[in-house]
Amino acid sequence: MLVGVPKEIKVHEYRVGLTPEAVRELVHRGHGVLVQRSAGLGIDADDASYEAAGARMAADAHMVYAQADMVVKVKEPQPGECRMLRAGQVLFTYLHLAPDPQQADLLVRSGCTAIAYETVTDARGHLPLLAPMSEVAGRMSIQVGAVALQKVSGGRGVLLGGVPGVPPGEVLVIGGGSVGTHAARMAAGLGARVTVLDKSLQRLRELDELFQGRVSTQYATLRALEDAVVQADLVVGAVLVPGAAAPKLVSRALLPRMRRGAVVVDVAIDQGGCFESSRPTTHDQPTYVESGVVHYCVANMPGAVARSSTYALNNATLPFVLTLADKGWRRACAEDPHLLAGLNVHHGQITHAAVAQALNLPCITASRALGIAD
Repeated sequence: MLVGVPKEIKVHEYRVGLTPEAVRELVHRGHGVLVQRSAGLGIDADDASYEAAGARMAADAHMVYAQADMVVKVKEPQPGECRMLRAGQVLFTYLHLAPDPQQADLLVRSGCTAIAYETVTDARGHLPLLAPMSEVAGRMSIQVGAVALQKVSGGRGVLLGGVPGVPPGEVLVIGGGSVGTHAARMAAGLGARVTVLDKSLQRLRELDELFQGRVSTQYATLRALEDAVVQADLVVGAVLVPGAAAPKLVSRALLPRMRRGAVVVDVAIDQGGCFESSRPTTHDQPTYVESGVVHYCVANMPGAVARSSTYALNNATLPFVLTLADKGWRRACAEDPHLLAGLNVHHGQITHAAVAQALNLPCITASRALGIAD
């Protein structure tokens, strides 16, 4: 199989679909790899390092899309990239289709087979290809939130860790999954007062045991959520419904009750965001202020730490890339129900129920799309 790796074109996106080390693994198994020139510069991987690993270099993205059997990326394809995809071609990347009807329409029209990192599952019901970037984004949420809290950034002028004689900042994390756990870990490490809200008692027990009293846990009733939001200096939105649009947990009407200069970091913005007032931003202009509250809603947060993120992502995606290349996508998906769960679009049809529901589009099951008995 010929695997193609285009250069990412989203604003300030420096990650790359495959590292030179991953390319070498594919080449070792007899596959070809076509990498767009300068695709890896954001992670300090020059063209020579890819050529040394056995890749061929493509002059531009058009060459990659025209020749590759499977395209491996990081971020969802932009409209121009979608239009280069073709029927029968496999796309393996993050898609986040629920809040993006234009991308969904273009992928359907292309006739390609699109497998989304964020809906691939594992035997424990987890999302192994989303987890690495969730860990990065969770840790980054406190880092960027601390900067946004600075007065020069429009924030309250609060130091999260406080100083002797001055209390630390109040951090609220909504959601106790991977993003929330890593956000809480970083915030507690800085010395902030941290509260995690979640609807799973089992998860709250696990967090309580993990943090040994350094983080407060609370069951997420509407009243608890509202009270905690208005008291917080920094609120991190860390909720996820696999494949679906994120629930709007914090209403716009609540903003005027929040502390003036408080910060919200909406890590769920890829799936539409969990604050009603959220709208996607970029690393160029990461924040905006609404009702006196600073909003940080960058849709590709891990791109800012591209080298760490790319290697963390490749550690998780490479086994699946190898399986898809070795067996072909149809056999690979037929034999692995967890990879099949990643199938979002195939031959002009939506094949993931949560995506279809969010977009109000018809859906067939992934199994039926591949001719496998449900």
